[in-house]
Amino acid sequence: MTVDFGLLGAIEARIDGLLVEDLGHSRQRCVLAALLVDANRVVPTEQLVHRVWADRPPQRALNTLYSCISRLRRALAPVAEEVRIARQPGGYLLGADASTVDLHRFRHLVAQAGAAEGDEHTAALLEQALGLWRGDAFASVDTPWFNALRATVDQERLTAELRLADIRLRHGHHAELLPELSARAERHPLDERVVGQLVTALYRSGRVADALNRYEDVRRRLADELGTDPGPALRRLHQQVLTADPDLSAPAPTPPPAAGSTARPAPVAAVVPRQLPAAPPLFTGRTRELSRLDDLLAGPGGPGRAVVISAIGGTGGVGKTWLALRWAHAHLDDFPDGQLYVNLRGFDPTGDPVPSQTAVRGFLEALGAAPSTVPTDPDAQAALYRSLTAGKRLLVLLDNARDTAQVVPLLPGSAGCAVIVTSRSRLTGLTAAHGASPLALDVLGEAEARHLLARHLGGERVAAEPEAVAALLRHCAGLPLAIGILAARATMDPDAPLADLAEELDETQIRLDALDTGDLTADLRAVFASSYRALDGDAARAFRLLGLAPGPDIGLPAVACLTALPLPRIRALLRRLQAAHLVQEHTPGRYRMHDLIRLYAAERAREEPAGDDEDALPRVVDFYLHTAHAAAALLDPHRDPVPLDAARPGVAPLEPADHGAALDWFTAEHAVLLSTLDVAVGAGLDARAWHLAWALETFFDYRGHWQDWLAAQHLAIAAARRLGDRFLEAGAHRGLGNVSTQMGRLDDGEAHLRRALELYGALGDLVNQAHTHRGLGWVCDQQGRQGEALDHNERALALYRRKGHRAGQAKALNNAGWLRIVLGDHRQALDHCAQAVALNREIGDRHAEAGAWDSLGYAHHHLAEYTEAVGCYQRALELVRGFGDRYGETEILGHLGDTHLADGDPGAARLAWRRAVTISEEIGHPSTGELLGKLGSLAPERPADAPGRPTAG
Repeated sequence: MTVDFGLLGAIEARIDGLLVEDLGHSRQRCVLAALLVDANRVVPTEQLVHRVWADRPPQRALNTLYSCISRLRRALAPVAEEVRIARQPGGYLLGADASTVDLHRFRHLVAQAGAAEGDEHTAALLEQALGLWRGDAFASVDTPWFNALRATVDQERLTAELRLADIRLRHGHHAELLPELSARAERHPLDERVVGQLVTALYRSGRVADALNRYEDVRRRLADELGTDPGPALRRLHQQVLTADPDLSAPAPTPPPAAGSTARPAPVAAVVPRQLPAAPPLFTGRTRELSRLDDLLAGPGGPGRAVVISAIGGTGGVGKTWLALRWAHAHLDDFPDGQLYVNLRGFDPTGDPVPSQTAVRGFLEALGAAPSTVPTDPDAQAALYRSLTAGKRLLVLLDNARDTAQVVPLLPGSAGCAVIVTSRSRLTGLTAAHGASPLALDVLGEAEARHLLARHLGGERVAAEPEAVAALLRHCAGLPLAIGILAARATMDPDAPLADLAEELDETQIRLDALDTGDLTADLRAVFASSYRALDGDAARAFRLLGLAPGPDIGLPAVACLTALPLPRIRALLRRLQAAHLVQEHTPGRYRMHDLIRLYAAERAREEPAGDDEDALPRVVDFYLHTAHAAAALLDPHRDPVPLDAARPGVAPLEPADHGAALDWFTAEHAVLLSTLDVAVGAGLDARAWHLAWALETFFDYRGHWQDWLAAQHLAIAAARRLGDRFLEAGAHRGLGNVSTQMGRLDDGEAHLRRALELYGALGDLVNQAHTHRGLGWVCDQQGRQGEALDHNERALALYRRKGHRAGQAKALNNAGWLRIVLGDHRQALDHCAQAVALNREIGDRHAEAGAWDSLGYAHHHLAEYTEAVGCYQRALELVRGFGDRYGETEILGHLGDTHLADGDPGAARLAWRRAVTISEEIGHPSTGELLGKLGSLAPERPADAPGRPTAG
């Protein structure tokens, strides 16, 4: 058997490639990591305790340590010959081959790279070393010793990344490096070597002004923050940029060094993604291109090699996506591990291309990675993606890419996957640097175009007017999209001669501007214009405004607010637009546009403003904002409201009927609401942006959308600062503090909450000071500082009582009760928790009541009153299941299992923990590993314990 240990990410062990599930809780994994760092060396017992518990060891630290080591030995028993944990005089020694530990393997590879000859060999070793990283080293561990070691290892990683970037720059790969270098410069803004690499890459990419701006930015920051100037190397580089020094010119690109990544996937659920959109229903022709794609898959190495087909390229509307989808659906059996798909919106008319890191996060979710296991660093996310695709037979379809730099982070790192990229750009960098096989897609030939039109209109109608059909096809220039739109015009009036439509097109001889330099060459504007001119005034106006709407699609009520028209009228207008193939109702009541049509609609909106159309975007922002506030009030009716300006005239926000309807609305509009936030910021609607971010917090919390919550609060804090509103700024800091704590970023959480407390103190806002004290109590509890946590909650309780804030009192009482349990004051805890239950029931706060029942059950458990504890947990579960709090349900089920086990019923404990694991794996709950460890600690299931007995919880 082979064993591998992972420290460069979550602490894990794998035997023969399979994850060891019973490594135990987080402290037990800390013990393993503390020994692995010094593998084959004795770690003194006192040092080991300090590494794991710092200055807060448990009361029986040595007994706890012995217990952890005993359980680790059992977990690693299958590889006892390769790995042994032995007690030595004064300490413990973990004996194992150092190459089985990714940290030591990383350091060894980096050392080998330092002694290697030639860039290719050096780069291959560095790629292999960096590929071992799966996220933050010792992820989720927070003790001073591990934090200091993490900082050291992070610096080693940065040094390796910089060395590899130097090699890539020497070989002319500056274009692909730009996203990576930009992200690194954001993380290390004062590192002159990092900035120098970015300046070089910008200059070589023709972005001289950006290169100079970047230098000026670091020069100013060095002066402001350190009182110094850039060093000689960076100043010399600046001079080279100013003088266009030939020595700084880009070298001719050479193939990238081979990558020898040995990264392994993080623990994920067994997921086979099936993300492909439906196969195109009226696909015609393209026999040669389909055959070419077949040849590429069956080429040297066959389907087991990585195939990158970069240039299914050509003009917009030429059918690149249809070709890719037709081929993909015909080859599903060649990719048993699934298919990934993303529309990168490289030429989206209403917004920026999808950032690579956003697409990577979507792929990680599709591959089953729990949110809590996904690192925050974009490079680490890309590495995790490569790890999860390693050894798999996947098809990856990257649709509508902007450029090579957007694609590169989405390429799997090992053979076995086929990658199809469609783009309006040639993506020559992908061909030159990554061995992509270009496939230029031209317009349909005359016979194929005629066949496609006949499939739309019927053979008889096409045969009846050959001259008119020839004119129509000439105007369509062989573009499938144009033929489809034109056919829709004809089918709307089946009795009208095709000659009339051909004559109308002859009168419109202007062309749609290229989306980028010379990309669009077909007569699309003539086709779009003819369809547009056939619309009545209201339909044409609705079409124009839909081109401006935020998000990937839009629902009927939002269209009504966008246009300031009643719903019945909007339904009729949308039916006309759909019949003309100008919009699609992709799901009942939700509409979207093809990106080229949307471009044309937005262009018409800018060139033909009418009436109050300039208020259309503010109206739709108000619709989403006020509906979100109404929905948020249903999700958490006891949350303190914030003042909100009245909606603009013409806005009719929705009012969800109940908690479930509110949750459904947020889920359906999730992507649109994120886009609306961006639109509000871009339109200078800062107050509305802040309020929308505030309204989204409860939904993000319920559903575990931590990254979205974090991003929204960063937008909110920037908006508050532009407004100069300290109350709004304090609220955004509190939101950032809460989400940072939820994500385990405890130092960030504490910093934001302390800043919020400072601002609320200056404003004299006692209630929000109390809320913030509760947040700080949460941070302190997570950091193991329960005494300080209790102090914060008691301060909060005093402030709530002073202001008569009953909901806050209930929460503070519950928190204080929980902390007293942890501190051993069980009777006092019981009193606090009982008061919290009673008060929450009086005010009708079901969510807080559920938490108080959970705490009350926990207090009874510690008093060995197990029957009472089970009853409390059952009541808490009834409540959380009623309002969809899956995070809370996981924690309560975990506690319920603990009580059943303590009461001598392992079967009931197993049932509760199994349910908890099922939910926790779906939402990425941080306690998943601990729950699995508890299940693994139970004796093998006997028939009497099998499902069929009365259920637990």
